Amino acid sequence: MTGQPDWLAGGDRRALAIERIHAAAADLIARDGMAGLSIERVADRAGCSRATVYRYVGGKSALREAVLAGATARIAETIAAAVADTTGAERVAGAILAALDAVRADRVAVAFLNGATPGEVERFLAGNPRLALVASALTATGDDPAAGQWIVRVVLSLLYWPAGDSATERALVDRFVVPVFART
Repeated sequence: MTGQPDWLAGGDRRALAIERIHAAAADLIARDGMAGLSIERVADRAGCSRATVYRYVGGKSALREAVLAGATARIAETIAAAVADTTGAERVAGAILAALDAVRADRVAVAFLNGATPGEVERFLAGNPRLALVASALTATGDDPAAGQWIVRVVLSLLYWPAGDSATERALVDRFVVPVFART
C-alpha cells in the first residue's frame, strides 16, 4: 500500500471512474484541442493508469466520442430550456439562436470546432443522423430528418461564418429560416 487515498472513494467505482476520466479528457480538450488528447495525458490528469482508462472508457476514439456526446447533451439541455415556451417558427428560430450561444459558451464544443477537419465536422455534426433527430426534436419540426439536418447546417454555417453580432444573426434567421417553417 502506498499510503495514497483511493482515487474513487465514496461511491460506485465504475461510475466515479468514468466521470473522472471524462472530466479529465474534457479539460484537456478544452485547453489543448482534440489534437492534444492522449490516453497517457488523460490518465495523468485523472490520477489513474492508462490501463484504467482503457478498462473504463475504451480507447482514444471512444473517449473522444463520449466527451463530445457529453457536450452535445449539455448544449441540448440549454436549447430545450430556452425554447420550452415557444412553438412554430419562433421555436425554430429560438433553437437556432440558443444553439449558437450554447455552442459558443461550451469549451469542449469550441475546441472541437476550432480543430476539427471537414471530415470530422461531417461525421460528428453535419452528417450525424442522431444530431439531426435532436435538432428536429428541439425545434419541434416533427419526424423530418432533412429538416433536422438543415437546421444543424444552418447552425454550423453561423458558427463557422458568424454574421458579426447577435442582432444580425437574428435578422438572418428571421428572414431566411422562419419563413420556411411558417409555411408548415
